Amino acid sequence: MKHKGCIKCGHTEAKTKEIATTGTGLSKLMDIQHNRFLVVYCTNCGYSELYNKQTSKASNVVDFFFGG
Repeated sequence: MKHKGCIKCGHTEAKTKEIATTGTGLSKLMDIQHNRFLVVYCTNCGYSELYNKQTSKASNVVDFFFGG
């Protein structure tokens, strides 16, 4: 059986946001934010998952979030 909806609360609506983070070493020291992620989060309970922006497409990550 495939799970549809948020794995925490079962809600079926999610949104995405983009975040950027620093790495380690010199990039951290110089505050260079070169790591980009898509955050998919449940609009009901706030449960979130991170997806690497370079390898993910926005339309696909919501499907992954809901177990599709």
